[in-house]
Amino acid sequence: MAPPLDAKIPSGRLQEKWDNYKNAIKLVTPANKRKFTVLVVGTGLAGGSAAATLAELGYHVKSFCIQDSARRAHSIAAQGGINAAKNYPNDGDTMYRLFYDTVKGGDFRAREANVHRLAEVSVNIIDQCVAQGVPFEREYGGLLDNRSFGGAQVSRTFYARGQTGQQLLLGAYNAMSRQIGAGNIEMFARREMHDLVVIDGHARGIITRDLVTGKMERHIGDAVLLCTGGYGNIYYLSTNAKNSNATAAWRCYRRGALFANPCMTQIHPTCIPVSGEYQSKLTLMSESLRNDGRIWVPKNQGDARTPGDIPEKDRDYFLERKYPSFGNLVPRDIASRNSKYVCDDGLGVGESKLAVFLDFRDSIERLGKDKITERYGNLFEMYERITGENPYRVPMRIYPAVHYTMGGLWVDYELQSTIPGLFVLGEANFSDHGANRLGASALMQGLADGYFIIPYTLGNYLGGSSLVQADVTHDAFVGAENDATSRIYKLLSIQGSKTVLDYHRDLGRIMWDSVGMSRTKEELTSAIDQISALRDEFWQNVRVPGEATFFNKYLEYVTRLADFLELGELMARDALLREESCGGHFREEHQTPEGEALRNDEEFTHVSAWEYKGDDIEPVFQKEELVFENVELTTRSYK
Repeated sequence: MAPPLDAKIPSGRLQEKWDNYKNAIKLVTPANKRKFTVLVVGTGLAGGSAAATLAELGYHVKSFCIQDSARRAHSIAAQGGINAAKNYPNDGDTMYRLFYDTVKGGDFRAREANVHRLAEVSVNIIDQCVAQGVPFEREYGGLLDNRSFGGAQVSRTFYARGQTGQQLLLGAYNAMSRQIGAGNIEMFARREMHDLVVIDGHARGIITRDLVTGKMERHIGDAVLLCTGGYGNIYYLSTNAKNSNATAAWRCYRRGALFANPCMTQIHPTCIPVSGEYQSKLTLMSESLRNDGRIWVPKNQGDARTPGDIPEKDRDYFLERKYPSFGNLVPRDIASRNSKYVCDDGLGVGESKLAVFLDFRDSIERLGKDKITERYGNLFEMYERITGENPYRVPMRIYPAVHYTMGGLWVDYELQSTIPGLFVLGEANFSDHGANRLGASALMQGLADGYFIIPYTLGNYLGGSSLVQADVTHDAFVGAENDATSRIYKLLSIQGSKTVLDYHRDLGRIMWDSVGMSRTKEELTSAIDQISALRDEFWQNVRVPGEATFFNKYLEYVTRLADFLELGELMARDALLREESCGGHFREEHQTPEGEALRNDEEFTHVSAWEYKGDDIEPVFQKEELVFENVELTTRSYK
């Protein structure tokens, strides 16, 4: 086994580590910044903020997105809010409390140093976004308003109704647009990254495909920033946009970057249930709704009365009953599992019986309809458009669905992968959330990484590196482009009888049934075999219509699915190896008598990292030991 991974955590007290790091790093002078080209893949909150900030500092930035516009990145779909330890409500919040809630919420499987840095810079994010014009909700007196989210007993979540991600992304997009206009950012829309180019051991470029013309392109730089989001779409049905995928990260994995904690998947409890066999994605209803909505099911199986006719004595507000301290605002993994349990017991509602009620009757009576509309109006409208039901009059029906992935490429404290010069930001890395992400922390991490962390860590790398001179005619570029092109034509040449969507649905069923909300040794072992067999069949029988030299959505999907078929097996291997339950990774063999997650701190207080060794060769397991000097490893309790 390889030696433990070095996270390069700075010395000093926890509260001093980030300052100590900044005081010791190498700097790049303003005049020299113009000499460096940085490739930023992805234009969501992490990629957009990083591109804008680095260009503002003077770097030459080339930015890439798969959408037709940078402002259509999946970050736009985030709804509920962004955390920051400003303590505006004066309800007891502190920077340490945000740090502790995040570590505890992740079930003590994240680095202390990274999480504390996140809590530190969170306060600056809000000021940055307000300066950009982000229209955060305000109180009557004009101060920024806050609301609560799961896993916290304070109100620290800043929000713009149910459109927070959209408004934050527009702020970053405006900053990007200014730099595009100034000539500091070159924008490449409708491009998909197909490979990473490594020269002399350093990440120096990428191979992209123009999604309109099909042309393969080579781009060289002095560093690559991967900001491409998570891999929840591996389950086929998820809350992710259909274009969200793992290909860019997976290509980097195959070039030598380690993949960390791949099994850590978040199941969001507040989604609109599946409605039919041919549904292509699921819709998220913001966690913020759990501030004023109460979750319940009938106490008796087969209760066919309408929700309004079921009296209080016949309702089970199961989260409030089991977790009185946090109630409906327990963390997502706990809320999701408990919703599953009551449905498994035959108490689910709706036609499928795979749903629970999210009821606003009491809050409407207490606050009035106008106040609820002010807080959640666009979310209520979205729910009614999708379901045909008015949530002001009847409870919403919700059920857990795949949402966020805590795993991703391994990075050190500097957000640098095991390939020098390849930095990974936002959901594409594994670093800050451990085994479960608290709500409203994804936006916080993405903007922290882009606005306030990468400008320092990238400068330290560029200021201390002597990169060889190269251009796009280098053999590494030729080889990477040939690899990407050969793969595309191999997929097109199969001409089998089964569609890409058929294979993706098959993979999704395996993943949801065996590597989903709960896992067992038997199911995971079977999943590895099933995915391996499905992958073999896929490479012999998939059918991809169209050609490579023009716009072809089927070709886009099939290349992504080929990577999902490899990643799915790695996720199952990682879940099988981790003989404990923690956060979103719930092994049924490891639970308390009350059905809560049972960690194994003696053997698994580490990050699992996997190294690619070749096709049909088992990846090599490595680990980073997690050291907790400032928090006590306690059994997570929200009761």
